[in-house]
Amino acid sequence: MEEDISKLVKKGTTTVGLVCKDGIVLVADKRSSAGYMIANKKETKIHKISDDMAVTMAGLVSDAQLIIKLVKAELRLKKIRTGNEATVKQAANLLGGILYQNIRKMSMVPGIVAFLLGGKDNTGFKLYELGLDGSITFRDDYCSTGSGSPYAYGVLETLYIKDMTTQQGIEVALKALNAALQRDMPTGDGIDVFTITNEGVRKVETRIIEKKI
Repeated sequence: MEEDISKLVKKGTTTVGLVCKDGIVLVADKRSSAGYMIANKKETKIHKISDDMAVTMAGLVSDAQLIIKLVKAELRLKKIRTGNEATVKQAANLLGGILYQNIRKMSMVPGIVAFLLGGKDNTGFKLYELGLDGSITFRDDYCSTGSGSPYAYGVLETLYIKDMTTQQGIEVALKALNAALQRDMPTGDGIDVFTITNEGVRKVETRIIEKKI
């Protein structure tokens, strides 16, 4: 039964995060799949969780959406209670704790979700990779999650340069995601591009990829 359900849930993606000298770049595709069927061509996989932080999601959509709502609420509560914004590291620890509990709960549908968390605080620009098991990994260069990440990593390993600008980072991230679009079936239909700079979280663009005969 569990295996049958897992074939129907919406999942599959490629997300990429890069650390630049003036900010963080996050990109993700817009396709979600259920087995061999494309379930949604307009999925939003990058979400703003505070004025200076955003996450990409990969995995089971329902769990990812709920976890994002919980994290956003907890970050707002911290600001109300303490008067201070959470640091990116604190947000990563919060998200990692939720993921740790989520994957270990008894369920007919396993909550397989991974995130990239990018943000800015008083220590600078930070990027974290949150594994589906609740692991927290600090990245000082780049990372990728999802089914198409092996293809994206090949491009990132070749083209990433330390201290590049966010504009340069966008170009590299788009090339990495395009590699996944060309080879990974669950990745496709469009691309969302976000940056996190001193001006906060900003959606740079959305590209829709049409395939019609």
